Amino acid sequence: MSERSFRQSMHLRWHRIWLPRLRRRSLFVVGGLVVGFAALAIAQIADYAMHTFIHAQQRWPLMPLVVTPAGFAGLAWLTKRYFDGAQGSGIPQVIAARQLENLERKGRLVSPKLALAKMVLLAGGLFVGASAGREGPTVQVGASIMFWLGRFSPHRQPGLLLAGGAAGVAAAFNAPLAGIVFGIEEMSRSFELRTSGLVLGTVIVAGLVPLAVVGDYTYFGRSSVDLSAITQWLWIMPLAALCGLAGGLFSRLLIAFSYGLPGRAGGWIRQNPVLFAALCGLGVALCGFLAHGSVFGTSADQAKAIMAGEGAPAGFGPLKFVATVLSSISGIPGGIFSPSLAVGAGIADLFSSLVPVPIAALTIVCMASYLAAVLQAPITAFVIVTEMTGNHALIFPVMLGSMIATFMSRLVCKDGVYHALAHRMLQQGTKAAQ
Repeated sequence: MSERSFRQSMHLRWHRIWLPRLRRRSLFVVGGLVVGFAALAIAQIADYAMHTFIHAQQRWPLMPLVVTPAGFAGLAWLTKRYFDGAQGSGIPQVIAARQLENLERKGRLVSPKLALAKMVLLAGGLFVGASAGREGPTVQVGASIMFWLGRFSPHRQPGLLLAGGAAGVAAAFNAPLAGIVFGIEEMSRSFELRTSGLVLGTVIVAGLVPLAVVGDYTYFGRSSVDLSAITQWLWIMPLAALCGLAGGLFSRLLIAFSYGLPGRAGGWIRQNPVLFAALCGLGVALCGFLAHGSVFGTSADQAKAIMAGEGAPAGFGPLKFVATVLSSISGIPGGIFSPSLAVGAGIADLFSSLVPVPIAALTIVCMASYLAAVLQAPITAFVIVTEMTGNHALIFPVMLGSMIATFMSRLVCKDGVYHALAHRMLQQGTKAAQ
């Protein structure tokens, strides 16, 4: 082969093989960085909005009875009128978008417009007292960013949405392993070998951003408590089963309202979504009044207090459950991850005086069990809670609790909440397209 032919061959090889590979890998790395910074921005905005409301509520305890219903109504109207697709958690939208081939239909569920709207509307919900979290919305924002970046690739990459969603979880919780497991178990229900390396790389890059900016931290602080006696393990099983039934009930309620209640009640809700949102807001405000403001926002501080043995207001667990249901079915944007962990902590607090188990261990197990029941994803739940507490001594009790809770949840609700809601979105999109 002549030198000229060799150069031509290398030139063609560069443009046909190496340049597309470099562009593809760069896309995922850049996407991971952008998702990481977006997750930090969401965290800052959401925390500011939530703390502003809580401080105002502490000064004027009756304020939520007016502000929360009005805020829910306004946010529900804005979302339905201008940002349809931004409702709720955001994770069902990403799951549904991954199953669509049509780019236009994908763009109705994940797009820069929805990402920006999600951030603003989530902050608005927390600003008026919604019992909501930021982790699910971060998943939709992450997937929207990766979907938009895909425009700069000559061929749409199959793992973009999966990478964006998993990176969102990793950056939101500062838990890279949880992001990877969540992407495999919950979002894709499989491990796609062709894109696995790129997905892992995106998650790692996104997870490094909060680590570099705010340092190494765990969401609930670090815990070293363990369960040394076998009798303590035995108490885990009935409490995990109870968490499973409660989580299954929560999922079933969300799915029922998403598909539409039968009869006059369902017809009235469909015809009056804004008024229904206002009634949900009033219910959240009443729960907050009864619980001395502890159910507003994520309630992460209350969960930390319970874990530390400081307790919570009477009835915190049941009232947080009701407030989260009402916030989730109202039609406003907001996630269920953090509130679910708080409900699990509330269940632990409810039975702490009856169960001879250290409260820190009981709280960690109940948080993982309730989250596993809601998601019906036990591996994701115990990995997330383990990373969020930095406790590795409780891995086996947490795994046991998560498995029992998932089994009990399926007795109440046969489908995982995210996949059931995603299926509903696909049904509605198909009808609209016909």
